Amino acid sequence: MMLRMRCRSRTICLSLAFFSIFFHVLLVLVSLPIYQQPCDPLLHPRTNILRELAHSEQSSVGSEGPAETSTERQASSKDASKDASTDASRDAKAGRLESDQKKLEALFDHPLYNMPSPSVPEEDRLLKFKPKVQSSEKSSQMWLSASEEDHEDVRWNSSSDSHPPWLRFHLGISRWQLYAHRDQNMAALTQQIATQRVVSAVQKSGGTQLKLVMTFTNYGQALLKPMKQEREEETNYNLYYFSDFERHNAEIAAFHLDRVLGYRRVPPVVGRLVDVVEEIKDVTTDHKLARTFFTSPVGSVCFYGQCSYYCSTEHAVCGRPRQMEASLAVLLPDLSLAPRRTWRSPWRRSYSRSKLAKWQTDPDYCSSVTKTPPYNQGTRLLDFMDMVILDFLMSNMDRHHYETFEKFGNNTFLIHLDNGRAFGRHSKDEPSILAPLEQCCRIRRSTWLRLLLLSLPRYRLSDVMRASLSHDPLHRAAPLLTQPHLAAVDRRLQAVLQTVSRCQERKRREEGEEDQVIYDDIAHLKREESPAG
Repeated sequence: MMLRMRCRSRTICLSLAFFSIFFHVLLVLVSLPIYQQPCDPLLHPRTNILRELAHSEQSSVGSEGPAETSTERQASSKDASKDASTDASRDAKAGRLESDQKKLEALFDHPLYNMPSPSVPEEDRLLKFKPKVQSSEKSSQMWLSASEEDHEDVRWNSSSDSHPPWLRFHLGISRWQLYAHRDQNMAALTQQIATQRVVSAVQKSGGTQLKLVMTFTNYGQALLKPMKQEREEETNYNLYYFSDFERHNAEIAAFHLDRVLGYRRVPPVVGRLVDVVEEIKDVTTDHKLARTFFTSPVGSVCFYGQCSYYCSTEHAVCGRPRQMEASLAVLLPDLSLAPRRTWRSPWRRSYSRSKLAKWQTDPDYCSSVTKTPPYNQGTRLLDFMDMVILDFLMSNMDRHHYETFEKFGNNTFLIHLDNGRAFGRHSKDEPSILAPLEQCCRIRRSTWLRLLLLSLPRYRLSDVMRASLSHDPLHRAAPLLTQPHLAAVDRRLQAVLQTVSRCQERKRREEGEEDQVIYDDIAHLKREESPAG
């Protein structure tokens, strides 16, 4: 019994020893890989990135001063580069404008723009003073305002210094031009039209689109055309020319282009920021116009008036929220003082979506025109060609009529009115506008020489136009003609010169005489100035 107990105890001890040895061996095997790991603790990948950034910062402190992140340095570098680029662009534009201004001054100093001309006789002036029949202590007084609350109390007499600029403009109109080349009154006139207080605004009757007659405190008046299209927008290609928008910047640019060409046949036009409430709504006596004012969902004050095209709530003119860009053209003398005659253009378009005009189908159309008064004598055909060139340069297809002052009969200039549909597309030229020049092959020498001058880099047309337009008040907001429009004017000028060259070649080939294309008005003017003449 005792022997059996002793054997069982030995077996248990041996088993415990075996398990103890096995457990220690297993513990050693499991612990061995752990002792081979590096001492640094494992880091999250993001922690490794932060550590690298910390090392890079520590290494750059000594050389770069206060620590800044790479992102901050890049942003700072970009801002500095952007500012430098903006400053450089601004300086470049200012330098270019200064250069263009010098070109404009040189152009207007050129002999072609300063040809001597005889003094204007009394019969060649549109208006003149009517002297008083009886003298009195106020005999020099010719107009006296009724001292209305809204008008200036002005006494105008025979001295031109007392006349407001609009009256001096009216009194300066002659048989041959609306104003002189060096007319000192132009600056004062445009400045007053842009700043004078408005006392009345009524819608102009007639016409296809919205226009307002604005009256100022000094009794001057101007025709307002509101902004309807952004400067960078092109006319919709699906619109016919007779349903196109009228653009305020086109009216302004037409005045400057007419002056640069040396015509001076467009009444002065200036841009202005108009307060829709204070300068139109609050001063209008036009009840029909007053009923069309409303406030848009975003709080802008709008109106649309009554007319054939684009006078509806869908085509309303709106302020931003009250300020609205507009062109203001100085009105010509009242028809009761200076009646005008309206002439239908021989090259008038059909204003039909399908029918062509006769000049578009008859290759010999010009010969029939030149046999018809007033184109069969005098300079009327040459005056018409000047207008054609102006219209082509600004891509105006809407010249269906033109006007002259009745006083001067057929021997006078054509008034270049209503240019709002010009400068609609810069990407496309309209060669059909040049059809009269192409068919008749007739142009003034003075016009032709000025066009050649404007094609030279020293007097480039786009450059002098940019300089001239920069004097308008609305230039502060944005250039009145975008660069593509200015480039188009240069391109079209080359087309006009090429047309004249083709005419000369055709006349040389058919008649052996190219001089028939160019009428030498310069030699004619010199003959008039000579004592023998």
